[in-house]
Amino acid sequence: MKIIGITGTLGAGKGTIVDYMRDHYGYKHYSVRQYLIEEANRRGMELNRDTFVVVANDLRAKHSPSYITDQLYLQAAENGQNAIIESVRTPGEVDSLRQHEHFLLFGVDADPKIRYERIVARASETDKVSYETFIANEQREMSSTDPNHQNIGRCMKMADHVFMNNGDFEDLYRQLEEVLGKVEEKSSSEADC
Repeated sequence: MKIIGITGTLGAGKGTIVDYMRDHYGYKHYSVRQYLIEEANRRGMELNRDTFVVVANDLRAKHSPSYITDQLYLQAAENGQNAIIESVRTPGEVDSLRQHEHFLLFGVDADPKIRYERIVARASETDKVSYETFIANEQREMSSTDPNHQNIGRCMKMADHVFMNNGDFEDLYRQLEEVLGKVEEKSSSEADC
């Protein structure tokens, strides 16, 4: 079973990579966001970005910095097919997932103005924010020293491959296929040894 974790900045294209891997390679998608939605609903909390941050930080503080992705990994292992876990946000999550064979972390980033335009266009409930709030949310999640809080900046540095997604879908797909080709080539050569 191969596991790909996805990390990245807000609106960079994590979901686009997930969709491509699901549709073209048959990966099963496990979503931190969906997990947090279910937990927030269970707690009777309003569904918004601030709630998701509070719930995620609380779960990590009570259990471990990797608790959420560990739960998703257990679901994936039970299913047994190749899986993609979106969105890895703490170094502890990366470290925990790296303990499993055949794990890769993909990071995705893009220019902030492009990313903001994308979140405005997708218009989900948590994306209805001003540009200033968008930047403030991102800065809050980029570099916490608390192991139970998001540190996307560090996760991006830990990624096996980082995709710059300033172009269109086809450009991102080309980058992805190039990396997947190299990964497959490496796996084949390791299997031959």
